[in-house]
Amino acid sequence: MGNIPIMVNGIPGNMAVNVARHVITDNRFTLIPYSLTGPEIQETDHLIDRIKIHLIRPSARDAEIRKLKQGNNGFITVDYTHPSAVTENATFYCNAGLPFVMGTTGGDREKLSEIVQSSPVSAVISPNMAKQIVGFQAMMEYASTNFPGIFNGYSLKIRESHQKGKADTSGTAKAMVKYFNEMGVPFSEEHIQKERDPETQKTAWQIPDEYLSGHAWHTYTLLSPDKTVRFEFTHNVNGRDIYSNGTLDAVEYLYRKVKQGVTGKVFSMIDVLKQL
Repeated sequence: MGNIPIMVNGIPGNMAVNVARHVITDNRFTLIPYSLTGPEIQETDHLIDRIKIHLIRPSARDAEIRKLKQGNNGFITVDYTHPSAVTENATFYCNAGLPFVMGTTGGDREKLSEIVQSSPVSAVISPNMAKQIVGFQAMMEYASTNFPGIFNGYSLKIRESHQKGKADTSGTAKAMVKYFNEMGVPFSEEHIQKERDPETQKTAWQIPDEYLSGHAWHTYTLLSPDKTVRFEFTHNVNGRDIYSNGTLDAVEYLYRKVKQGVTGKVFSMIDVLKQL
């Protein structure tokens, strides 16, 4: 297949930088040393493992992308920007003819899919790029489809903790709400307990100091009506590598689909897992 060229957008954000580092060390890929960034970013370049990444602000992106498309045939775009930019970025990618992997959470997910489906571009869109967690979600989806109402009468508590800089509520936690609803538990996304305070994370949650700036801890607790039965599902991630590894598998999957001529299609990480 040869090296797949990748442009990682969202640098100097932590997740985008982590993905770029993985691209550099993975011989399946070649990193394009450019990144779309937000209008608030003042620096023009960002150094990652001695590679200078040129940062492109919104006002310059049309012209710069045209040049990059001429010099990098068929590259895949990875988006780890900001939830507020999701819809605008997807529209830009589709108009520019850029297949993309959307790792950024938040935004209007239905609108996001509609934008892709009405365009000549295909994309992998997922609120979570960690393969193992996506596999866990698939198991819960299976339960919700095959055993609807299995937790009728149970109450639910969802707690999630992420680093202080994460703006939105966990996309993974939001996705899980739907499955629990189908299993008979009334619960809305607004009731997800979101923690972003480092001191509370350190003292109450016992999250290690070195991961306060990058973690994703989730716990889903079900309690029977008489409180004699308790189920608890937990997945705690320290660091960001698990998401970067899954992102690159998604890039490889999407690249194959683009080469096959697939257009206007939204793929999920479940699709990626099925072909690993």
